[in-house]
Amino acid sequence: MGPEAFDTAALALPAATCSIQWGGERVYKVGGKMFAVTDEATTRVSMKVTDIAYEALQEIGLARAAPYLARAKWLQFPDLASLDDTDVAHWLATAHGLVAAKLTRAAKRELGLL
Repeated sequence: MGPEAFDTAALALPAATCSIQWGGERVYKVGGKMFAVTDEATTRVSMKVTDIAYEALQEIGLARAAPYLARAKWLQFPDLASLDDTDVAHWLATAHGLVAAKLTRAAKRELGLL
């Protein structure tokens, strides 16, 4: 998946936003909470994953535990360009859903996620 396709897929999710933080990294959020981060060049991507995906994707060597975020079940994919577009879009939607599910009912209502 290319950088533009990643950005398009991430921002197509309900109430998703993107900001530039930490010296150029693109941080994708829902309700002010991160669900994905890319490096400045958009070659590496980190995102929230399910418990099963956390284990499985590491086991097959597709990803590794994301620095600083591993305890929250985040994975880092070292080469975005080598990943299948459909898989990445699915993982993004899952990451968005996992983070959105933790928002308060009021925040979900305000963002139109109910």
